[in-house]
Amino acid sequence: MLHTNNPIIKHKAGLLNLAEELGNVSKACKVMGVSRDTFYRYQELVEEGGIDNLISKSRRAPNTKNRVDDITEQAVIAYAIEQPSHGQHRTSNELRKMGVFVSGSGVRSIWLRKNLENFKKRLKALEHSVATDGIILSDAQIAALEKKKHDDEACGEIETHHPGYLVSVRQIHIATAANYAAVVR
Repeated sequence: MLHTNNPIIKHKAGLLNLAEELGNVSKACKVMGVSRDTFYRYQELVEEGGIDNLISKSRRAPNTKNRVDDITEQAVIAYAIEQPSHGQHRTSNELRKMGVFVSGSGVRSIWLRKNLENFKKRLKALEHSVATDGIILSDAQIAALEKKKHDDEACGEIETHHPGYLVSVRQIHIATAANYAAVVR
């Protein structure tokens, strides 16, 4: 009987334990919804290196040959914070004017690795940079933050010190409108 607290391999160990308990590999595989080939692969891994060998080590290592150098990557990240409203192709074109050559898809892949792939995430990075580094905001950065604030309000996200206040005011307006409609009739 195999015991583990690791949630990643608990299902695999459970399959092996069920097969041992039932004494029938086919039934255990049918109950757990896996193939017998998978069961025997798990069993072989446990026999070779113990239960810890069930942890999947098949993740491919990233191909760093295809990546840009660190200087280019830092330039893309800095530009994303400097101009959070620019898209990947405009960022690529503006960086090219500064002598940093990276394609639009290269910008996108850097943003994905650094969690900057959309406007809101770039604004969050800008806010974090302001809080930690104390940078002074440019006009473009202020405009981007204002745009986000306006978009949030348009979507119904409003900052208030008393969250229930807006709901109660809305209810009062609805009740007042209903009373007015009843009086008019």
